[in-house]
Amino acid sequence: MNLARTHISATHPVNIFDARFDSDCNIFTVATPAGFAVYRTCPLTLIRKRELTGGTLAAVVPLHTSSLLFLLGGGRSPLYPPNKVIMWDDVLGTEVAELEFRERVRGLACRRGWLAVALRRRVVLFQVGEQVTRYGEWDTWDNPRGLLALATGTYATLLAIPGRQVGHVQLVHLPPCVPPTPIGPPSSSPPRKPPPPPTKHPVAIIAAHTTALTTLSVPPSGRLLATTSSRGTLVRTWDAVTGKLVREFRRGTDKAEIFGVAFRPDEHELCVWSDKGTVHVFNLVVSGASNRQSTFSPLTPYLPLPKYFESEWSYAQYRIPVQSAHISLSQTSSMRAPPSDVDEERCVVGWIEAPGTEEGGPVEHQLVALTYAGGWYRLSLPQASSSKNAASTSKGKEKEKKDSDRPSRNCVLQEFRRFGRVDGW
Repeated sequence: MNLARTHISATHPVNIFDARFDSDCNIFTVATPAGFAVYRTCPLTLIRKRELTGGTLAAVVPLHTSSLLFLLGGGRSPLYPPNKVIMWDDVLGTEVAELEFRERVRGLACRRGWLAVALRRRVVLFQVGEQVTRYGEWDTWDNPRGLLALATGTYATLLAIPGRQVGHVQLVHLPPCVPPTPIGPPSSSPPRKPPPPPTKHPVAIIAAHTTALTTLSVPPSGRLLATTSSRGTLVRTWDAVTGKLVREFRRGTDKAEIFGVAFRPDEHELCVWSDKGTVHVFNLVVSGASNRQSTFSPLTPYLPLPKYFESEWSYAQYRIPVQSAHISLSQTSSMRAPPSDVDEERCVVGWIEAPGTEEGGPVEHQLVALTYAGGWYRLSLPQASSSKNAASTSKGKEKEKKDSDRPSRNCVLQEFRRFGRVDGW
């Protein structure tokens, strides 16, 4: 019996090259072989899509919820040269400007009126208005991932980029971010005043890790900074003014590639996701849920235990299900495996505000995870136990009650949807 070559592939692979949220997680953009689309994050709604012929995109970066997008060509057949950044006005449906460099563009970050472009060993900043003007340029350590982060909140100033030495972070303070243009009738509340200037001169360099950086993240305010390294085991948070280490969290013990870190807008929590397919949530404040610690952590002041036993572990997590595969036998060459540049297991996570799990309850912070296979997951955080277990006269009954009342550490899947192919891609 002679069978033709077999291929193992997804039943209907959704080829998503890139997915990313805007700074407020109100919308997200998706780049596919057919073009790009813009979605409302919650409830999941397709706002618009653009079919582009002649090539593919590596990234589509939204400028808040405006009509301006920044496009990067990429993939096997780039629509634009990889050394160009294209400014696209989606109301006009056309390109309005382009920035050309002498080398491949590695990463982008933007806020109102500003665009930062990461190259292999430098970061270039542009002021975006009626015209695009070059504002400044900084040298960095080798930066193949295109790492950089911009604080996008009102009056925020922070730009975080890799330093000139491995594992270092350079902090640049820009002119304050302007408030968004109000929509509708004027508000009766007084306008927000800019924060007072820091009493000390902000630190410029943070020696964050001894190995290469893999992520840089800042909250909208720019008061904090989160960093991870190629080891993929620790997440460190820093004070962006003093440069001091605020907290150190342990994602796990084995090496992993951390894809991203996201601060909750009020800076009470942060989440971390990696190639392990697990989203970890850590508490940043004293109140609220407690991060896990080793049972030997109380002994560290008295015994010379390794630093591992002092680590703080996530108080909540969620494992994204692995996409199922389908084995197809075909004698034709039309059934091909998905392109190698499409990562079906990769994801990106953002914070949203959504109605609570209880009917009529207050709005709460939740997570939305987007997979490159077209999965949309809305997750609620586990509820902290509000009362301690009452004392029991029987030790056996007390232990049984504690086990049954122990709060779950798993995030709860509230809603699952698909995007991409189901929208006609």
